[in-house]
Amino acid sequence: MTLGSETALPRSRIAAGIALFAFSILLLSCMDALIKWLSAGYPVIQIAFFRVAFALIPVALLIIGTGGGLTGLRTRRPLAHVARGTIGFGAGISFFTAFAHMPLADAYAIAFAAPLLITALSVPILGELVGWRRWIAIVVGFIGVIVILRPAGAAETMLGFGAVMALTGTALYSIAIVLSRQMITTETNAAIVTYQTLTAMTLSGLALPWYFVMPTASDLLLLAGVGILGGSATVAMTQSFRMASISILAPFEYTAMVWGVFFGVTLWGDLPDTGVWVGTAIVIASGLYILHRETRLSRSKAQRDR
Repeated sequence: MTLGSETALPRSRIAAGIALFAFSILLLSCMDALIKWLSAGYPVIQIAFFRVAFALIPVALLIIGTGGGLTGLRTRRPLAHVARGTIGFGAGISFFTAFAHMPLADAYAIAFAAPLLITALSVPILGELVGWRRWIAIVVGFIGVIVILRPAGAAETMLGFGAVMALTGTALYSIAIVLSRQMITTETNAAIVTYQTLTAMTLSGLALPWYFVMPTASDLLLLAGVGILGGSATVAMTQSFRMASISILAPFEYTAMVWGVFFGVTLWGDLPDTGVWVGTAIVIASGLYILHRETRLSRSKAQRDR
């Protein structure tokens, strides 16, 4: 679906796509809350293994449902899949570690910088042109990240181990997304998701014997739930992209902050302070402006190509 094609779609279909995308964000937030809860008693590597192993169930249903079968998994770039999967795995481990050491909402606030990094990285990796307006938005967005972290000169700083891991996860996630954009010309969505999952399962599985902690029956269900929630979110998000354009759906990703605050306050009594709220507002505003510019430029290009 190209940007701007939403005008040709029924409003009911667009509304359903928005609802499905927002639901996928809720599922991911529930998964993150479970990860934070389980990290008090289980190693991050073990949680990561269950995350990807049980995610294969809904992902397999997605592949079957799209009718592509194994033919949709054919690839001409196996090493690229391994590289992207490894980087994505590193991003997941970084975020899981961050969740264990800081409030969910604070980690989300830092992760919201991903669209800024993705735009910046698209220049050296994809050779895309980024105009001065978007570069200004990127700089302003990173000022927002600095406000969130308050690295120096403030009475209270959030620049601890958890924040460093959240920053690392955001950087690795952004690289993985840019690589996905590069691969999408030759690879199917099913192939990218499947090989990323298999790579992460292999890497976490190799390390698992050194970190495994025997779970209780109830915790085993929770560990499985982490994977089911994550995989189901992937399926829901993929389907939402078929119902509405990314330009319409992307702003609803910020609803994660609502769920992060809700779970943080309900389960751990964590409430973001003023610095986090102000910095988050700056980062979100910058991200939305970049999305607006990219959408506008894409529509202008589409009109010129007609």
